[in-house]
Amino acid sequence: MSKPAPVSRPSNAGAEFLSAVREIVWQIPRGRVINYGRVALLAGYPGYARAVGRAIHTLAEEDPRIPWWRIVNHAGRISTRCPLHSMDEQRARLEAEGIEFDEHGYISWQRFGWYGH
Repeated sequence: MSKPAPVSRPSNAGAEFLSAVREIVWQIPRGRVINYGRVALLAGYPGYARAVGRAIHTLAEEDPRIPWWRIVNHAGRISTRCPLHSMDEQRARLEAEGIEFDEHGYISWQRFGWYGH
């Protein structure tokens, strides 16, 4: 059984990638969440969910107003491990926008998910 081919890195991905991610993140409505993989897809970089996580960190340092807290993992849970943007801070910001968590820390995609345009 052979391994699947790796996703090739787009040329000139640096600044263009950050710009594309920034554009999507600014569109996420208050009280809604999206996952890293969906941001990557909408930005034109399918398969780059982890890169979106790193980009969000960079973008939040550049502009603290960017709504980084509205991005969660594919299961609907907070998964940040960043000391500057803690899980507790992310949860507090989401709850301030009316997002609810179940007893296991999951967010309902049906109630709070945003899928893009």
